[in-house]
Amino acid sequence: MISATRLEAAAAAVTVLSNSTVVTDWSLRYFGPWWNATSVDAASVCAGAAVLADVNADGYEEITRLVHDGRPTEEVDYAKHPLLVARDGQDIVATSPEEGVAYRSTPFTGRLALAGTHAQPLALAAARLAREAIRGQLLRDGWAVLHSSAVVRPDDGATLLTFGDKGAGKTSTALLLASHGWQLLANDRILVRPTGERDVEVVPWPSAAALGLGLLHALGWDDKAREHLRSGGSFHPTQHESVTEALLAGDHTPLWENAKRERKVQVFPDQFPDLFGVPLATGGKAAALLFPQIDADSAPDVTDGARTLGEADFMSGATEDRYPDVFGQAQGVDGGGRESARSEVAARLAELPHRAIRLSHDIPASIALLDKVANAI
Repeated sequence: MISATRLEAAAAAVTVLSNSTVVTDWSLRYFGPWWNATSVDAASVCAGAAVLADVNADGYEEITRLVHDGRPTEEVDYAKHPLLVARDGQDIVATSPEEGVAYRSTPFTGRLALAGTHAQPLALAAARLAREAIRGQLLRDGWAVLHSSAVVRPDDGATLLTFGDKGAGKTSTALLLASHGWQLLANDRILVRPTGERDVEVVPWPSAAALGLGLLHALGWDDKAREHLRSGGSFHPTQHESVTEALLAGDHTPLWENAKRERKVQVFPDQFPDLFGVPLATGGKAAALLFPQIDADSAPDVTDGARTLGEADFMSGATEDRYPDVFGQAQGVDGGGRESARSEVAARLAELPHRAIRLSHDIPASIALLDKVANAI
């Protein structure tokens, strides 16, 4: 029995099909309302981009043997796993032994076939490829990718984009606003496209959101997270076990993997509305740019910073090193969008209000400042 989940974002669409409902249910949950994920009749899928992902040990072995049959190969790091890639005529074939997943991509048709030995790693791989398929279509259609969080005002679609280096407060700003009347569109990156004469259209880039234990506690969400775990629930499987243990123990002390990387709670998109009461948005139009900094002990305020967009605020093929386009889904377009699209987006965003703000660990005061700034736009 074949099941199917269809994803749609702007004018892009892809269908995930599988002989395992684990695979299609994962995509249905992971992309959810952000990319209008719906279950569809597999028999009705006859054209368009598709990811066909079957639990099929023989299929995995067949593609793996093809990769190893003496043709030229390249080893790349893909989703933190070694992937061996080769060509078979116009097709791209690859195998990931650590995941037990093999791939065959036919770029000019938009079709990708995956065969895996186990359902769960296959489900993650299929979702990655479906997301890359949507991105490839949007990039070719003139969209670009920004490193930004975003929230949408529900009554008019006005969208606030928040920029900053790691730890500046992009996620904190978005979640504070989203928990007080705005809708969450993205926590880390967004897809944007010039539209009309001056507008910049925005759609989400679905991904698990990484929330530090301290931020979760400051938002008052740690009790809900602990109750969720105690009742048998879970968070995204990339969450480190030590984070789960800290949540269960009621400990919100930050956990560090090394001096620079914090271990965080990994939240599914659908858990924002279902668990934390934060509504999600599916699109909007850019209205203003925020540039936060967090100073734990200072009073929240608008500052005199002259920050503007820079090259680091745009994603690119070079920065997308976890998911290089080895399967040719973008068909030669840079992973952050064409230069012409990025330049036009930058020019239009430069005309919008820019606000540099200082937030603190005083959550009510930070929310009051954000409400004041947002309501003035």
